[in-house]
Amino acid sequence: MESGTSVASPHVSGIAAMLKSVRPEWSPSAIKSALMTTANPWDNTQNRIIATETNEPATPLGTGSGFVDPNRALDPGLIYDATPQDYVNLLCSMNFTEEQFNTIARSSANHNCSNPSADLNYPSFIALWEFDLERKNYPWLVKKFTRTVTNVGSGASKYTAKVEVPRNASISVSPQVLAFGKKYEKKSYTLTIRYRGNEKFTANYGSVTWVEENGNHIVRSPISVHPVIQVWDS
Repeated sequence: MESGTSVASPHVSGIAAMLKSVRPEWSPSAIKSALMTTANPWDNTQNRIIATETNEPATPLGTGSGFVDPNRALDPGLIYDATPQDYVNLLCSMNFTEEQFNTIARSSANHNCSNPSADLNYPSFIALWEFDLERKNYPWLVKKFTRTVTNVGSGASKYTAKVEVPRNASISVSPQVLAFGKKYEKKSYTLTIRYRGNEKFTANYGSVTWVEENGNHIVRSPISVHPVIQVWDS
């Protein structure tokens, strides 16, 4: 009850099983996307979810995408799907040893690493801002992400991007409108974060939400920008 995670796990697992029974054609990634993008970042008083240990508004690191909403997850509008090969491409980009790779992937046999990519088609975004603590070098971070969404709504639809920008950042989304002609059609977009940190080295948060023209679907993804300290040997 205090930490939440031990209780959240079986609840989310049960909801995922329910989604699979209703949408048997959906992959695990599609189910996870539906749960994340339809979750509510607000509590039942329509205020920010509070972290009990600080009594301050919680961050996505504590709440994830928010409170899961099983009914909305059944009809998310858009999903971010990913295949097992997409996850292999992610592992291939991480410079693991063969032993480390096999520990995660179970085996390196039949795994194709010809197209390594750290940009997994995942329904959230995290950008790491690196700076040199000793040299007081605070560079601009420019990070570009590419995502592909699949229309799982009833048919033709149009979505417009709405961005909540993290502090000290600017965000651009291209294109800003996604128009789908039919169900299961896929569209890609890029999200570019331009960020300049501060001397407090704080993390900042935002979101990108695709809002359907008729208001029937709202597809939200959290954005996190985090500092990474570099200390150089003199």
